[in-house]
Order: sequence, then C-alpha cells, then structure tokens
Amino acid sequence: MKIYDISMLIEPNMMVYKDKPSKKPVFKNVANHEDSTHYETKVELDIHCGTHIDMPLHMLRDGKTMDDFDFTRLITSCKVFDLTHLKNNYICAEDIKHFNIENDDFIIFITNNSYYDKSKGFDYDFVYVDESAAKILKHKKINGVGIDALGIERSKHNHPTHKLLLEDDIIIMEGLELKDIQEGEYQLIALPIKLKGTEGSWVRAVLIEE
Repeated sequence: MKIYDISMLIEPNMMVYKDKPSKKPVFKNVANHEDSTHYETKVELDIHCGTHIDMPLHMLRDGKTMDDFDFTRLITSCKVFDLTHLKNNYICAEDIKHFNIENDDFIIFITNNSYYDKSKGFDYDFVYVDESAAKILKHKKINGVGIDALGIERSKHNHPTHKLLLEDDIIIMEGLELKDIQEGEYQLIALPIKLKGTEGSWVRAVLIEE
C-alpha cells in the first residue's frame, strides 16, 4: 500500500486565488518559549485557500453548509484521469465523454496545473472544467470531482460549472497536488473540518494505492 498526500502546504507566501492579499494566510505567534511557558500560533485562513471543498452555499442561496455534510462521502474509492495532453486550457465534454464514469464515482482530473511553478504566483490561464463537461458529470450523478487548480472554473459569468454541480450536491474539491499521481483507481480520504454554517472547508486529502 502506498499513500500520496495530495494537499497544498498552507504557509503565508503560498499561491492564492488571483494573488489577492486578502486570501493570503496570516500566521501570528501569540505565545513563545521566550516569553511564555508554551508556544501558540493563531492562523487567519480563507476557506477557499489551499486544498478545500465547496458546499452548495458557495454559489446557491440557502444552499447546504458544512454542518449538513456527510463526511463519509470523502472516504471513498475514486477514479483519476490524466488530461495533461490537452491542447486547450479547459476540459470539455469531448475530452471526457469516453471515460468510464459511473453513478456515485468520485472523479479527479490531473492537468498541466500540477506542473505549474507556484512560486510565480497565480496562474490566470489555469486549466478548468467547462460547462459542457460539468453537464456530463451531472448527468452521470457522480459523488464529487476534484481538480489541481484553485478553481474548477475560470472567469465564467454566473459560475455555470459550480452551479450545475452544486445544485445536485456534487462535491467540488479544488487545490489538489497531483504531479506525483498516475491515472488509475485509488482510495480517497479527504476529511473536512467540522464547521458550522460555512460554504466549504479545508481538507487534508490523500490517495491510497493498494
């Protein structure tokens, strides 16, 4: 058995969505061994920073929140598909229509996002899932979909990909690190933090290869 950590490292200078300063994590030392008997850190962290999942409330008024979520849905088998060969910077229906995607599958897409140098800052041309591909995933009634970008769609008016998936309670997982992963079937464990009333949560995501 081999375990792959596919989570982003949370640190103050990490890549965040559109390089927005407001999304950068803030680490504050509130007690240290020189001035106190213990060490303690306070962290300010946007829910959509790093590896995280989106809940329906993120895009849908009165949508489900984290405390409505059955976390066991993220302890599941999953199918990983390699799309690093794409010439376009989006995933469309034509790219995935031949994939073996079935009801209740959790799907993860590897793209060239995984090979982008994050030290350069946010990649405004990241590979995303377009509306036509989202319609296929919705029709298949999958459990969830993950991608190696901080957004599953990019600069789309009215967020159609998010809405198509979230209105059917399909999990969206963003910010995966997949450069060491090969196409195939794995066990996914991605436990979210137990939060009240939020539109998502950070996860520590791993893939287990039997």
